[in-house]
Amino acid sequence: MRWDDLFTDLEAQAEALDVAARAAEVGERTRVEVSGLGVIDRLRAAVGTSVRVRLAGGLSVGGTLERVGPDWLLIAEGGARECVLAVAAVRSVSGLGRLSAVPGSEGVVESRLALRSALRGIARDRSAVRVHLIDGDVLDATLDRVGADFVEVARHAPGEPRRHGEVREVMLVPLRALAAVRRVAT
Repeated sequence: MRWDDLFTDLEAQAEALDVAARAAEVGERTRVEVSGLGVIDRLRAAVGTSVRVRLAGGLSVGGTLERVGPDWLLIAEGGARECVLAVAAVRSVSGLGRLSAVPGSEGVVESRLALRSALRGIARDRSAVRVHLIDGDVLDATLDRVGADFVEVARHAPGEPRRHGEVREVMLVPLRALAAVRRVAT
């Protein structure tokens, strides 16, 4: 009888140690997986959800996360308002769930469609925009040209289309100084 109790106790201890070892291994594997995640992986899993993004310069943008590029986000703010955000200017994002996309699982086009590509699309359609810089400055303008690491903006009255006689000045803005570009409803 005593031997049975001893073996039962030893089996219970061994099982408890095995459970603890598995829990530790799962915890370590989880930490290793999370350490390989990037901001973009977390954001790609949240496409379609409502988020609030705080950017350098004090700007806060809320709405539905529509698209995620390798260095930019597109937020639909409601109505016809959209805002392209530079990931480098993001200070925090709230509203994300617990899910993450698998690192490196984005498509070829998605992985190569950089901020300057998104800005070229806006420049092509000649939309009036409000450009938010990381220092808090705001420029009402039209994007004229997008280079490798800069954008040239033609400043004019807010919400107005670009007309030669209405352009106050043309400014070069390095992409690293850009926080967001918001299309202005006309």
